[in-house]
Amino acid sequence: MPEQQIQKAALRVTRWIGSPVSILIHTAIFIASFMSAFAGLIEWNTMLLVLTTIVSLEAIYLSIFIQMTINYTTEELSEVSEDIEEMQEDIGEIQEDVDEIQEDVDELEEDVEDIGEDVEEMSEEEAAEERRKTEQRETLEEIQSYLRKLLDDVERLKHNNTSNPSDNAKPTP
Repeated sequence: MPEQQIQKAALRVTRWIGSPVSILIHTAIFIASFMSAFAGLIEWNTMLLVLTTIVSLEAIYLSIFIQMTINYTTEELSEVSEDIEEMQEDIGEIQEDVDEIQEDVDELEEDVEDIGEDVEEMSEEEAAEERRKTEQRETLEEIQSYLRKLLDDVERLKHNNTSNPSDNAKPTP
């Protein structure tokens, strides 16, 4: 926990040092230091010693904070890189799954086409069967009609033979 808090503090410090407000504050401090030496409020050598010491310490701490920020950022980038690699692997697996699904869809389309062809063939066979049955019905009806006529003719002949027996003995011209 303390390490995370220090890292957060380092991030805040480096963000603040890189801000326009920091430039203004540092500029104001340097101007005030030189103006106080020119005004005689502080000795020139003392001001330079204090200012140089403060600036040196600030530079040391800033370099440490900046290095901490770089380390933190590197860790974050490393984690992001690992996440990206994992995502790429996942994407690869998903692509394989999509390819497999596409193959399944292609197979299903082929099956549907085959079924459609089978249905067409069955429909053609059923239509041919229906035509054959219709022709058979019509032929049967014709045969029945001829048989009725034949039976009618036989009945008529029978009737004529029974009513005129002498006509049967006569030769027909």
